Amino acid sequence: MQLHTYNNPKSHISEAYRILRTNIEFSNIDKNIKTILMTSAQQNEGKSTSISNLASTFANLENKKVLIIDCDLRNPSVHKMFGVSNISGLTDVLTGQKDIEKCIEKTKVKNLDILKAGKIPPNPSEILQSKKMRNFMEVIKEYYDYIFIDSPPVGIVADASILAQYADGTILLIAANEADIEATKIAKERLEGVNANILGAILNKFEADSKSYGYYNYYYGSTSEKKKQKRGLFRRK
Repeated sequence: MQLHTYNNPKSHISEAYRILRTNIEFSNIDKNIKTILMTSAQQNEGKSTSISNLASTFANLENKKVLIIDCDLRNPSVHKMFGVSNISGLTDVLTGQKDIEKCIEKTKVKNLDILKAGKIPPNPSEILQSKKMRNFMEVIKEYYDYIFIDSPPVGIVADASILAQYADGTILLIAANEADIEATKIAKERLEGVNANILGAILNKFEADSKSYGYYNYYYGSTSEKKKQKRGLFRRK
């Protein structure tokens, strides 16, 4: 788990995230894409790493305040990306145990804050679907220009489908040579079933040979490209 965009901003991987940021900005023309959800079909496809690096590139935009909310209340890991503890966070805010100001942490990246998951509850889906969560999302949008939501895999639990209702756009992460094709198709269908605005997909953990232009390791499929590709997957050209 590395924050490439901060530790090595001139790397090919960092450039790939900046390209991804540009693609999202262009998708912002007809609709205000302010809250972005990232999910995957399966576990360990690299969501927390990808969302942290992507959010970091948005924080580099002039005068933009960015927040990452760790909504993976089953296996939180955003705090690990930034080397902080997960003692308190979102669940503590929603249950009224702590004020939001005491749970949001500034990171080493300028203009980038994180809200950790907090204590792992016995009923994650119910908490995420609660009225308090909905009200919280409406309030927090007033303080940030971009909000990124890290969620559990949509192919495993219902949490991501619930969270999609709070997001202006959703990105599906796919791990190269690891993701199951059928599971990825099912994940996409589940997002479509809740009317999620799927911005595209990131192909993560991609190893390209030296002759390929794919050295970026990450590939973003836009909604325009989606029409040209097979349903459920975004393939490299």
